[in-house]
Amino acid sequence: MTLIVKVGGANGIGGDQLLDDLARQGAPRIVVHGGSDETTRLQAALNRPARFVTSPSGHTSRRTDRETLEAFAMATGLVNRRLVEGLLSRGRRAFGVSGLDGRLLEGPRKSAVRAVVDGRTHILRDEWTGNPKHADGNLLREFLRLGLLPVIAPLAASPRGEMLNVDGDRAAARIAGAVGAETMVILTNVPGLLADARDESSLIGHVPESELERAEAAAEGRMRKKVLGAREALAGGVRRVVIADARRERPLTDALRGIGTVLGEPLEERTGAPA
Repeated sequence: MTLIVKVGGANGIGGDQLLDDLARQGAPRIVVHGGSDETTRLQAALNRPARFVTSPSGHTSRRTDRETLEAFAMATGLVNRRLVEGLLSRGRRAFGVSGLDGRLLEGPRKSAVRAVVDGRTHILRDEWTGNPKHADGNLLREFLRLGLLPVIAPLAASPRGEMLNVDGDRAAARIAGAVGAETMVILTNVPGLLADARDESSLIGHVPESELERAEAAAEGRMRKKVLGAREALAGGVRRVVIADARRERPLTDALRGIGTVLGEPLEERTGAPA
């Protein structure tokens, strides 16, 4: 059964210990990654500081005009190359691609978004973001049939062929559903979903699908998108999503043991506690 691994784009994620662990896994797998930190650094270097907006529903995202989209494409391309390089050097036949290529990911463009500024809702135009609605499962399965380990950057195509910035967690969810994955792992820089975002010991270990509203109520900041991605993956037929800590020595191995937050069906083995 294919395993989907989403590697977050925050600083400190994707180092040697994660690459070592990814390379050790024997099951077919697909890696989806982010690039938020690299994009922010590149925008600062270009003297175009990153801007973030919050939707009326409380989700925070990067303000993405065309210049920002191109910076995002450059930054995520570099993250993609680094991951591919690291996996190749560990003997894995990694194959880097973005969701834009071959319409691997497709969804409508949100050319305008609603954002709350100083308590008032504004309409922001010239946006180049989208929500991936379709993933090409046949193309993904062909990669796997050829013995490749796909490493996918979070870009997508609109129906008109426009390049779009898409959320990596939601892209991973769409991919997981398209290939019939049983488990999706989201690796991030916290132990999992926390009851108190300021207390890493307040880990919520398991949330059944029937109680996802509880998880959504607990999530703050970027964790909101991860819980949303988990909801969409479960709705697409994935049995469970594990939100786990990429900073551990064997982050993927531990996530598959249930160390983190398991949403949906529990894993058979749940041992250990956050380190």
